[in-house]
Amino acid sequence: MTHKQKILRRVVVKVGTSILTDRSGQFSKERAEKLCVQILEALKMGREIVLVSSGAIASGMDVLGLKTRPKELPKLQACAAVGQGKLMRVYEEFFAKRGFHTAQVLLTRDGVEDRERYLNARNTLQTLLRMKILPIVNENDTVATEEIRFGDNDTLSALVGSLVEADLLLILSDVEGFYRRDKTLVKKVETVHQIHQDLRKHLFQNKREKTTGGMETKLEAARFLMQAGIPMVVANGSDEHVLAKILEGKDVGTWFSGVPERRAQKKNWLAFSKTSGDIHVDAGARKALAEGGKSLLPSGIVRISGEFGIGAIVRVLDADGVLIARGLTNYSFEELDKIKGLKTQEIHKALGYKYYDEVIHRDNLVIV
Repeated sequence: MTHKQKILRRVVVKVGTSILTDRSGQFSKERAEKLCVQILEALKMGREIVLVSSGAIASGMDVLGLKTRPKELPKLQACAAVGQGKLMRVYEEFFAKRGFHTAQVLLTRDGVEDRERYLNARNTLQTLLRMKILPIVNENDTVATEEIRFGDNDTLSALVGSLVEADLLLILSDVEGFYRRDKTLVKKVETVHQIHQDLRKHLFQNKREKTTGGMETKLEAARFLMQAGIPMVVANGSDEHVLAKILEGKDVGTWFSGVPERRAQKKNWLAFSKTSGDIHVDAGARKALAEGGKSLLPSGIVRISGEFGIGAIVRVLDADGVLIARGLTNYSFEELDKIKGLKTQEIHKALGYKYYDEVIHRDNLVIV
């Protein structure tokens, strides 16, 4: 059974700013409500929907009379603070009149990189869905700094898809899907390898004044979700029946297939979170990790980059600097510098103690 044949019970819908604004670039209540009509029909069918909605900054820009998107973070935050309430009011008024209610969920990157807060966000979203509430998620732009921002809602929507263990992430854009440079539409992407070796060569810039992201961020979202076992589709949000077509399994947009087996939530968190340093390994360790399902031992470590403590999330790179995995390290960078290249039985002699044989245990390691 393919993901198109599966019953899509829980769907995350991400809508871009371009779908919520009119031709002049102004926030459009009419266009927002057209999206709401589609979501309402899905809710009536018993589907569980999470809406990741852009548009707060654009809405605030309109209120404040700004024609171009501010470059300074404080001005962006001011636009978001003004526009978020306006955006939520449109959604809540529409659904409340029709027997459903919405809940605003604002997230920051540092909030979900913390393991406890990641689980709290997951539990909140899961509970809202069980209560038949429509969660409306956005980045908490009013408090996020440059260092802790998601930066675009494609990244945020991929995280939300993982948090709620969605059956599908639907990204609504202003194009039919992913196009190659010869203007042919890519209908289906089966592997992450295809993203790296084919699609990235066809990226081009097409940014607008009130939007961020682009097709590159959508590919990153797809890469993350495909490895997590969650399919994703990029489709044209101007189609007033696009959600129904997706739910019916029709051939719409560009489909990114998830791997057959779902990845554990902890490993999704590891794959998403910010890293503190790098561990470079030799060819033998690379093969043991990527193909053998093994833990990382000190014997395969060549060198260490960055300063980090015990329990930090680090990247594991091969000799060419290619990212292999991410994981929680059992040793600090200072300890690893002393034991790199050693056999496990030599750790105690080098340090005077030994925590574990493994530098990163397989259970705390995710191949990326």
